[in-house]
Amino acid sequence: MTDSPGDEPEKKIIIDEDWKSRVQAEKEALQRKKDEETPAEEPAPAKQADQAEADVPLPPASLEVLAGSLAMQAMVALGLVSDPAGGSPPVRLNQAKHFVDTIAMLEEKTEGNRTPEETAMLSHLLHELRMAYVAVQRRQADDG
Repeated sequence: MTDSPGDEPEKKIIIDEDWKSRVQAEKEALQRKKDEETPAEEPAPAKQADQAEADVPLPPASLEVLAGSLAMQAMVALGLVSDPAGGSPPVRLNQAKHFVDTIAMLEEKTEGNRTPEETAMLSHLLHELRMAYVAVQRRQADDG
């Protein structure tokens, strides 16, 4: 059997362009229905959530806030912060180690530029996180 262009029947492409106008009309009808259901003076729920988040006062940038944020992430990775959904939080030792190491790097890089309070806070935070890391690591070894 030979495959020559003359042996195949000519293919016809049929394009239905009317579907575009039907889809556009459906979109417009849905938008009108949505506009009628949502009163103009009340923002949509998603907008209310965005506005509420924007209004939350943030603490001033500081070494304490940064170290505390990293410590919280380490505690989450260690499974020490309960899951809002009610499940058992997963333990991710490699992530916890990364956050603890990051705080230790901050302590090292800011040496000589910290207040005594900041130094004490970092020292205490690192001690507590390292002890928690070892405890979780031992618990996993005993369970495994």
